[in-house]
Amino acid sequence: MFLFTPRFAIRYAFGGEMPEMPEFDPELALTDPILRAVREQVRVGNWRAGKKAIEDADADWPVRRVRLSVLADVAEQDDMWLRAWLEAEPSDPDAALIEAMAVHGRAGTARGGASAADTSEEQFAEFHRLSASAAQLAQRAIDLAGPADPVPFEVMLSTMFGSTRGSFERVFAEGRRRDPHNLHLHLQALTLRCEKWYGSHEEMFTIARDVAMAAPPGHRSVLLPLTAHFEYALREFAWGAFHRKQLTQTRKYFLRPEVRQELEQCIVKFRAGPHGAAPLGIVLDWMATYYCLTQQRAQAKAVFDELGQHVTAGVQWGWFWGSGEEHAYFKNWLWANGRPPGPGVR
Repeated sequence: MFLFTPRFAIRYAFGGEMPEMPEFDPELALTDPILRAVREQVRVGNWRAGKKAIEDADADWPVRRVRLSVLADVAEQDDMWLRAWLEAEPSDPDAALIEAMAVHGRAGTARGGASAADTSEEQFAEFHRLSASAAQLAQRAIDLAGPADPVPFEVMLSTMFGSTRGSFERVFAEGRRRDPHNLHLHLQALTLRCEKWYGSHEEMFTIARDVAMAAPPGHRSVLLPLTAHFEYALREFAWGAFHRKQLTQTRKYFLRPEVRQELEQCIVKFRAGPHGAAPLGIVLDWMATYYCLTQQRAQAKAVFDELGQHVTAGVQWGWFWGSGEEHAYFKNWLWANGRPPGPGVR
């Protein structure tokens, strides 16, 4: 559980009853009860429980991807159960994919979350080494995958931040052929093709807008232009050491009529159809950020309420408010609920 101030300070700020404050615990944030149970079972060596959970997702690619990701997070910390699975079934495509995702997670941990200027040569070297290893494992997962599964192609894209293996165009095209509106596939692609990494604003917005236009109402990918605008604002207004005018400039950008019109239309389209069974936390977090940047308090509160008590704060909170993601999320949650931050919360 992560809290920013003592309980008495929150009582002071709210002047009475304690609301359900956000708690930043990725394990508590799991909304899938099947996954909560399976996670504990694989931790004690029952890899068959993990195998069944993935197989039960069948061709619901967003649900399958979430379950693979959760199991990969477990394997990143302790992969004894995964080693047993791979030994028993060395050609199982799901086990191969979890291994690739776990090694990719270790690559990110090795690099750390600091800027390039604050990342050591040793960290970069380990990041590139593990990314290359993850790319090899992702290729094996692709080779073993069924003919319709898009997830290995998303994982291969994710390795390209630190590895030169693979062809972006080929991998992205095949992933889209298998699932034309896949959220995480397109998210990886637009991030790789943003100006911060290996592309440009134009390439990034093209990827985001093309899928948002093509995806049906209710699909999570219709909200990808939000994160494209976050990436744009980061590069243009919030790059480098934080200063207060970054937030002012970012807010002015999101208040531009053409930006608001595009993003409000995306949100309307998202609200207009069914969302499927996969968790919505990532896209609701984008919406909450947008509403806070544009000072739409009632809309922000409604989305914070949807997110609930146990959350994972996206990196964009830290970009624009100049503090840790969780601190910035909590500060905006207080504002959306009509309360001052209170003592100790700036």
